[in-house]
Amino acid sequence: MIQVQFLKERILTENSNDARELFNQSRFGTLTKDGKVQLTFLESLYLLDKEKVQVLDGKNKPLSFDTLFKKAQKTEHNAWVRYCVFKDLRDRGYIVKTALKFGADFRVYDRGVKPGEDHAKWVVFPVNETSSLTWYEFSAKNRVAHSTKKRLLMGIVDEEGETTYYEVKWMRP
Repeated sequence: MIQVQFLKERILTENSNDARELFNQSRFGTLTKDGKVQLTFLESLYLLDKEKVQVLDGKNKPLSFDTLFKKAQKTEHNAWVRYCVFKDLRDRGYIVKTALKFGADFRVYDRGVKPGEDHAKWVVFPVNETSSLTWYEFSAKNRVAHSTKKRLLMGIVDEEGETTYYEVKWMRP
């Protein structure tokens, strides 16, 4: 099991071949100059849930999923809905990365495609089924996808944590 240190704003793996293999094979995290892998909260939660990593606090005590999730909620907007969509897409074999520079939550690569080899196919916006969007907000999300030459995918999460996806496309009549 890969050891991961939770250090306030950063979550870093140990400097090991297993950690780098996690990045090379599945594109979890980003490589640092010193050979470690920096993970996001969502990646850390997912890998902890799958028992691939052990997350340690500053005193080298293991953190449970619930404890790490509570820490994530402090900085991650809409953490539960975002985690449900992230987990579902990863479980389906997609590589999921942040898309902040695109103005979206995630960018998702088609199966078998790794970041750097080709562009992401979708930008994804996780939404709770009880929330609503104005036409202006919906249009803005559509424009983000269109301007980045990606498809818009809305991940709608229900009360049980199940996700349904809707792909939105431009059409010319």
